[in-house]
Amino acid sequence: MRASSIDIHPNAKWAQNGITVAGGNGRGNETNQLSWPWSLYVDDDQTIYVADYYNHRIVEWKSGATNGTVVAGGNGYGNGAHQLNRPVDVIIDKDSDSLIVSDYGNDRVVRWSRRNGTCGDTIISNIACWGLTMDENGSLYVNDDEKHEVRRYKIGDTQGTVVAGGNGKGNRLDPHVMRITAIFAIF
Repeated sequence: MRASSIDIHPNAKWAQNGITVAGGNGRGNETNQLSWPWSLYVDDDQTIYVADYYNHRIVEWKSGATNGTVVAGGNGYGNGAHQLNRPVDVIIDKDSDSLIVSDYGNDRVVRWSRRNGTCGDTIISNIACWGLTMDENGSLYVNDDEKHEVRRYKIGDTQGTVVAGGNGKGNRLDPHVMRITAIFAIF
């Protein structure tokens, strides 16, 4: 599940100066650099997974590391099973121990095993996928940027069900990131 399991006190104060935990060495394609990092996911052991948009890869950064490890893509942009094309979001499916990647440039959602990271399996195709989230039942929610809708995909589902939007472009902001609560409310 993507939701934070950390309770933050309502009177919490944030440090004014942040600490760089991934990248920070200018734009580039080395393992200590990123190029338009679009989104990130932090797992239970504080490992960060970054959707590295223009490097067409997902990079894993262990806590305290000075270099990341490419765990998906990184083989130039393209539509092969071993490639990504402008990934914009990444989450972890704990049940299958895999990354779920919004491969925006290929209009697909890809499942990439964390055990053998050599290639991914397309689990949803023909979708202008942007944001991803997963509920506690394992249903995947995908924001379709072109259809202006959010679809829920239950395990084994290929079509999905529209759960938000689906009536064309509105006159408000175009959401790209979403979260789902324990009572299945989508934000």
